[in-house]
Amino acid sequence: MTRTDQLTDIRTTPRRKVLISGAGIAGPALAFWLNRYGFAVTVVEKAGTLRDGGYPIDVRGTALEVVRKMGILPRLRDAHIDLRRLTFLDGDGSEVASVNPHTVTGGVAGLDLEVRRGDLASALHTAVRDDVEFLFNDSIDTLDQSGHGVDVTFRGGSRRTFDMVFGADGLHSRTREFLFGPEEQFHRYLGYCFAGFTMRNTFGLSHETMMWNTPDRAAALYAVGDNDNVHAFLNFAHPEPPFDAFRNPEAQRDLVTAVFADAGWEVPGMLAAMRDADDLFFDVVSQIRMPRWSSGRVALVGDAAYAPSFLTGQGSSLALVGAYMLAGSLVDRDHAAGFADYEHNTREFVTVNQEQVGEGDATLFPTTARALEQRNDMLRNLSTMPSAEGRPAHSALALPKFMPMT
Repeated sequence: MTRTDQLTDIRTTPRRKVLISGAGIAGPALAFWLNRYGFAVTVVEKAGTLRDGGYPIDVRGTALEVVRKMGILPRLRDAHIDLRRLTFLDGDGSEVASVNPHTVTGGVAGLDLEVRRGDLASALHTAVRDDVEFLFNDSIDTLDQSGHGVDVTFRGGSRRTFDMVFGADGLHSRTREFLFGPEEQFHRYLGYCFAGFTMRNTFGLSHETMMWNTPDRAAALYAVGDNDNVHAFLNFAHPEPPFDAFRNPEAQRDLVTAVFADAGWEVPGMLAAMRDADDLFFDVVSQIRMPRWSSGRVALVGDAAYAPSFLTGQGSSLALVGAYMLAGSLVDRDHAAGFADYEHNTREFVTVNQEQVGEGDATLFPTTARALEQRNDMLRNLSTMPSAEGRPAHSALALPKFMPMT
């Protein structure tokens, strides 16, 4: 069969109807590729609108090729933050070392992207909004696979049937819970909690990050440009996930305040700003590790299936690559064969990137005085070295070409 015959055959075949839960990064990326391959796509999102702004995220390695193929690379280049300096401070606020950020992250200067999460989400949404149905302010209430498709009841009360459903609903995925049960069995807690929020940039920071450390604790101010605000992060070791604080913002603020009560540097001002912040984001540092990513006609993608944690800096990149691989695996296959192909060809890339977590842990968040001093000695040496050539894990997958391609 020629390429023209294949395209004609797909266009005359009834379009398979699919539902994606989640309009963050993985969801719209998956919607883009599924629409490109002839699927009728609906995306449901519990929030009322896209989340704008947000903390900076990285797009590296194989994921850069995905956004290039999507045609959004120029827009993301325009939104690139271009972080130029990463300064580490000791407990008394004195400087330990100031390094090129890529030396620590394993990125490649001039090639990798760092953008606000909202800028990436907006670029993805813009690329698909005219071709894909979006249902905001709604979510999946029930899934039933007992028939020939997936019968979905939405929280808003409507009911529809889809050929396939995809969970792109993040680390705490409800789709995953519907299919496989409680999150705890797949949740690999890495021993840290963090709080992120924005505050006034009264520090004169521009295109740089300053990070203060004592054993078990870190505070960072992240200036993405010459803006009036900075992103503030407070990270700390905690023996168990604080489940009682997950749905209680006041409990989150109380916990963070207690942990950093005696901290120096700019931390007291950060704690005061956190009390008034209307964009506080609190969570644990963890990974999702699953033996399989699908059940029946439902599959998971992105953080819902394989969250790597922010210690790797690869969450958004895995979401983009995973979406590309999942959609392409379904081009000429039914759901069972497509999902199997998706896992077979993507899992090694996911595993290699999840295993980068050890490096991030050792570099950024030492938990003992000895480990902190070893980290500081390493940073002092790094400050005299050229930037890194990039971690092989970021580019460990060569994207296959799926048919039909445009």
